[in-house]
Amino acid sequence: MHIFVINSGSSSIKYQLFKMPSDKPICSGLVERIGLEGGSITHKTFLNGEEKQYKKTMQVPDHEAGLYAVEALLVDAEIGVISNPDDIAAVGHRVVHGGEAFSATTIITDAVKAKVKELFSLAPLHNPPNYLGIEVAEKIFPKASQVGVFDTAFHQTMPPRAFRYAIPEKLYKEDGIRAYGFHGTSHRYVSKQAAAWLQKPDAKLITIHLGNGCSMAAVDAGRSVDTTMGLGPVGGLVMGTRSGDIDAAVIFHLIEQLGYEPKAVNNLLNKESGMLGLTGYSDMRDVRKAVAAGDAHAELASELYAYRIKKYIGAYAAAMNGLDAIIFTAGVGENDTDMRQRVCSHLQFLGLHFDAQANLQGGSGIREINTPDSPVKILIVPTNEELEIAQQCYALLQGA
Repeated sequence: MHIFVINSGSSSIKYQLFKMPSDKPICSGLVERIGLEGGSITHKTFLNGEEKQYKKTMQVPDHEAGLYAVEALLVDAEIGVISNPDDIAAVGHRVVHGGEAFSATTIITDAVKAKVKELFSLAPLHNPPNYLGIEVAEKIFPKASQVGVFDTAFHQTMPPRAFRYAIPEKLYKEDGIRAYGFHGTSHRYVSKQAAAWLQKPDAKLITIHLGNGCSMAAVDAGRSVDTTMGLGPVGGLVMGTRSGDIDAAVIFHLIEQLGYEPKAVNNLLNKESGMLGLTGYSDMRDVRKAVAAGDAHAELASELYAYRIKKYIGAYAAAMNGLDAIIFTAGVGENDTDMRQRVCSHLQFLGLHFDAQANLQGGSGIREINTPDSPVKILIVPTNEELEIAQQCYALLQGA
């Protein structure tokens, strides 16, 4: 069964094609700078153990043109991996915000599309391009099932004590203001992988997704019971450009005392804060170089970043009344040895015994960076959101 996974952004489309039940893609790619100058498509195929890459610079006026260009590559006489678009059984769409309406992977109908549209206000940067990707895919792959996999769905198992805010109830009942959480597809994938590695389906896990956006989740027996992001993706951990948790009084002070417009505050907290605001760099690799060069701002920012993570580790261990493993994933989590060491230092009281030497060793797949006698495991689990989406689609269609 061919399942095509797309992640449609405001000016890009990421995609992978799987021939399920295999967990290896047969092709993947990225359409960049849609609607801008200097558009391009990077397309990779993985066949017979051989990887080939094709890159084409071209104007991509809109998402429809971008997906048609991808379709042409999929069926190309020389480099194609399918004979025609009807070979694709399902298109799996990453949809960032599903609100309370979607707690599971869902076949996309007109009613589902209408609900996704209703949620534009909760995810104005993400849901509109996700919706556009659905509309375009329906035209290009008319015989395929269109399937929505929602970032928020995994966190719909959180109890009210975790997702409610202490504000008037009507704001929740009438306006849907509550914590929803994000990166759910990643948290679901790595927690499943970790539970299998530990051979413990009822494991108490803390998943730590560290990329440009960052979030953590408390996962008890496969169910998310708490997460750091809330109504939107700005809360919780310090991120590349987002502030993470901040006292609401700061926002009022910016507006009422310093003359900021609300839109400017939103931009400040989402795009000008985090590591960028603290150091001038949003990419942790640049921050790491600055630390090595003796930059005091970069050192403080790294300590602050790690400290926030450690606080949530303690909080989530308490929330679950125990802990079997913590899991590092995503770009920073999988690759930044210094940050992992900062996070894991002085946590012996929780049973985390960090192995500094193991931490420095590279490798692929799941690996442990704890000492052999550590009561709580410290795992690096590479995330694979596209594969998780494909597996969710496959399971849904097999069940149907």
